[in-house]
Amino acid sequence: MQTTNSKPLIITGNSLGGSVASLFTISLLEKFNFLTTKHPLCITFGSPLIGDEGLQEAISKYAAWNSCFLHVVSDQDPVPRVLVSQTGVYKPFGTFLLCSKLGCSCFEDPLTILLLLKATYSGNPENQDPNLVFESYGAFVKDLNRKVIFMDTTKSFDWTTPPLRAGIITQLVAIGLVPQQQPHNIDINAIITKTEIQEKKLALFKKQVFDPSRKLNKVKVHMANLEWYKKMAKDNKIGYYDSYKNESHTSDLDVVIHMKTLTCYWEELVNEAEKRPQTVGASLRTGWLFGGTNYRRMIEPLDIADYYNKGKSDYINRGRPKHYIKLEQWLNETAKPAGVPNDSMKQNVASILTEDSCFWAHVEEALISCKLLTGTGSSEMEKQSSRDSLFKFENYAYGLMKNYTVSPEIFLQGSSFMQWWREYEKIMGTSYSSNLTKLMKDYRNYDKYATGSL
Repeated sequence: MQTTNSKPLIITGNSLGGSVASLFTISLLEKFNFLTTKHPLCITFGSPLIGDEGLQEAISKYAAWNSCFLHVVSDQDPVPRVLVSQTGVYKPFGTFLLCSKLGCSCFEDPLTILLLLKATYSGNPENQDPNLVFESYGAFVKDLNRKVIFMDTTKSFDWTTPPLRAGIITQLVAIGLVPQQQPHNIDINAIITKTEIQEKKLALFKKQVFDPSRKLNKVKVHMANLEWYKKMAKDNKIGYYDSYKNESHTSDLDVVIHMKTLTCYWEELVNEAEKRPQTVGASLRTGWLFGGTNYRRMIEPLDIADYYNKGKSDYINRGRPKHYIKLEQWLNETAKPAGVPNDSMKQNVASILTEDSCFWAHVEEALISCKLLTGTGSSEMEKQSSRDSLFKFENYAYGLMKNYTVSPEIFLQGSSFMQWWREYEKIMGTSYSSNLTKLMKDYRNYDKYATGSL
């Protein structure tokens, strides 16, 4: 989304209207181009909290988003406090500007905000009049418009007070928490100490805030190591899927380290993107989605090998991790429908990763079907189901070859796909003919496919 005005877009609302303003701003954020458009600014007055901890974390971890929200709260207004309960379901995000007759002060830490929302409410019956509360916000806006500057007259600390604690005391006095005037049920020193602890945690959090771009270049090194492993396995005429599956070399053990590092990164990134308020198809930026697609196509086959090595079955429906599903879903939301293979696809087929990262799961299921067909303990119903599955796999595999979307490594003699083909050829006999069998029975087609000339 772009705005032609040089001024930023400001969304505002009072009370429940403030909640609507926040939700509307969240819906806009994914559509804004932050490089060319000024950030929208949402200013609420007396708005109740919205969203749980997941929403609060999703927004707070992105400074560009968190800075778009300013929530003004008067010490006379009960509405912002109605959802502040012991259960802690609702969590604040953005900056809160807490106001009193003495002044105002800003706070960002969610736990500090919840603490102060409870402690600063005056709660006098005469302040329940919504008109009076609304007037207090009007007076606050007028003061800002006049650029009123208040001099700090705090006498609650001496020169030995640490700067952070002194600053917190000044803030609390500005929002009406004057130590000498507090009721006995409010421990002002405890509030100061808790606020000080949370401010230190907030400063540390801002240094460690999740930043995918900061780590993306590092994980590329692990991908490069896996590319080398893939090439080495191909030179050994087996393919990297089966090399890892069979643990043919000591280097197969080194692959586990790269796998774990990459998986931790992408699991975290997918979780953050999923929690972050988003529009359909805008979950990840193009660069990250491209990297995630390469990761999925490179690493998921190895997870499939681990899965079937444990004697399990039906990986796609029973064992596939969520982050692979989401990465594939987001790619499908943004990718153009596949068409007829072009010259570029044919020329580069030798170096591609198989587009369907679940290809090897289909191969493993086809091998299981072959065993059921040739086994003595299978019922006629199981055998018929296995035949149907094999026919489906045959058409599936031929479709990938026809579109040049499967790696030619599947034709290496040591691959599980070739193992399936040899078993399938015996089962179906020499008289059976189909598009796939015609292709597979002529060994020259393997090289032709690899050069894009099939």
